[in-house]
Amino acid sequence: MKRVLTVFGTRPEAIKLAPVVERLMQRPDDFTVEVAVTAQHREMLDQVLGLFDITPDYDLDIMVPGQSLTQVTTRVLSGLAPILESSRPDFVIVQGDTTTTFAASLAAFYHRVKVAHVEAGLRTQDRLQPYPEEMSRRLTTQLSDVHFAPTVAARDHLLAEGVADGRIHVTGNTVIDALIETMDEPYEFEDPTICKALESGRRIVLVTAHRRENWGEPMRDICAAVSMLVRTHQDIHVLFAVHLNPQVQAVVREQLGGLERVGLLPPLEYLPFIKLMLASEIILSDSGGVQEEAPSLGKPVLVLREVTERHEAVEAGTVLLVGTNSEHVVAAASRLLTDPSEYDRMSRAANPFGDGNAATRIADVLASL
Repeated sequence: MKRVLTVFGTRPEAIKLAPVVERLMQRPDDFTVEVAVTAQHREMLDQVLGLFDITPDYDLDIMVPGQSLTQVTTRVLSGLAPILESSRPDFVIVQGDTTTTFAASLAAFYHRVKVAHVEAGLRTQDRLQPYPEEMSRRLTTQLSDVHFAPTVAARDHLLAEGVADGRIHVTGNTVIDALIETMDEPYEFEDPTICKALESGRRIVLVTAHRRENWGEPMRDICAAVSMLVRTHQDIHVLFAVHLNPQVQAVVREQLGGLERVGLLPPLEYLPFIKLMLASEIILSDSGGVQEEAPSLGKPVLVLREVTERHEAVEAGTVLLVGTNSEHVVAAASRLLTDPSEYDRMSRAANPFGDGNAATRIADVLASL
């Protein structure tokens, strides 16, 4: 029997590792499973823990307002040290590219514990975009013993960097597992801003933006694009889920607060966010997870970034990389809102990120090692 410690700290990590935790716990003859959360994002993390009924064995609770990347890294390292010493797992499982992911991998390496990296091999080939995620995932690759690549392209990136083929396993992306498990759950919106938009009969344009490289002027450009869209298209209502980070809140509320047919929302819990994606016509987002999820829902995504590590989605035609220039964003969104053939082309493209069985494949590989 293998002892496994799963470590995560943010909402996206929790969503993508919840199916893995569930599959491992369904095999008590193969695994003893413990969960450690760093709470790099406290409130948004707790929402997902509740939805997927995960009770952490360890909670580092490291979140401090305004904390730096250095502080997050050192708190995770020091917080995990006694846990690794007492638990003595055979594997530490991490996901993606957060600071928690990198720091937990480094902590495991310091304690000579093998690292299994879920969603390995994503690359933009630009060390500063996204920042710091691109470097976090590259460093995690160097610290990992087992690499669960979501796609063949991700596997190829790892091979190009010298990772042995036998250590790479193409599984699909676990976010599709989580999506399939939750998308049919019943839910009724209670937020008055959402209800007003849905009851208006207008088409919903959903917006999210939070990445560090979009703070400041790029965020102002995104807001300018939203303002131009509602002036240009009288039949749309924009719902903007505003990240809790003060750098995002200040700009969005200054630029869009009180604007007609623009509703500003707090970050939504996972289930209502899935339901809101389903209710939307198009989605504008800089989120990696949205690029993976929305195609399974038949929703075109305009990616508010200059580069993406999810090249497969661009090649499949399910997302379009538009950057943050307001005129480019408005032009791309307007094409989707006015050209049915363009909309159909994107909405009907096949999702390249998996079939919903990634977590089962991961459990099978870990059991066989």
